[in-house]
Amino acid sequence: MDFTFLTSPEALSALAQVIMIDIVLAADNAIVVGIAAAGVAPEMRARVIALGLGAAVLMRIAFAVVATQLLQIIGLMLAGGILLLWVSWRLYRELAEPKTEEAGAELAADHATAEQIETLQLQRPSKTFGTALTQIILADLSMSLDNVLAVAGAAMEHPEVLVIGLVLSVALMGAAATYIARLLNRYRWIGFVGLAVIAIVALRMIYEGGHDVGARLGFM
Repeated sequence: MDFTFLTSPEALSALAQVIMIDIVLAADNAIVVGIAAAGVAPEMRARVIALGLGAAVLMRIAFAVVATQLLQIIGLMLAGGILLLWVSWRLYRELAEPKTEEAGAELAADHATAEQIETLQLQRPSKTFGTALTQIILADLSMSLDNVLAVAGAAMEHPEVLVIGLVLSVALMGAAATYIARLLNRYRWIGFVGLAVIAIVALRMIYEGGHDVGARLGFM
């Protein structure tokens, strides 16, 4: 890649904007991936996260290629926000389910042997691999759209900046999602805080998308 474009003040400004946008939105995306991955068996968790990140990369590349056309589609942001809100609701229901087996394993930890604890933990019901991956892909769809539309105005004339931002966001998502998934196994309340963040993102997308639809149709 030719980095001579960084000598341009405009390109440097665009890069700074894209990095800030990607840091914020990558954190949101990582929360969704981490919450979804935390529900699967530990031996499948890394694979779910890897496939989820791969899907995010492909979607962001595809959306970046057609970013100009996406900006012209009325209601796309609104639809993405509704989809993300639905994913948040599904994840909330899973987090809110009572984990009796998990509580039993923790209660027995002080008196059981290591083998007994391991057996109790293996008996805990886990989310299926397919369910977790589907939730991640649906969230990726909405949040990748949000990311590309957010950076399109800042970096449309500098494709190199888009590439740098894409690589950065995926790296941040991978590191953060793995860490969040581990934390959720110990502190379930973190999942509810994360879902609140995702719900806010979804509601913002719905508000902005609805406002755009109203403006395009002459209602505002």
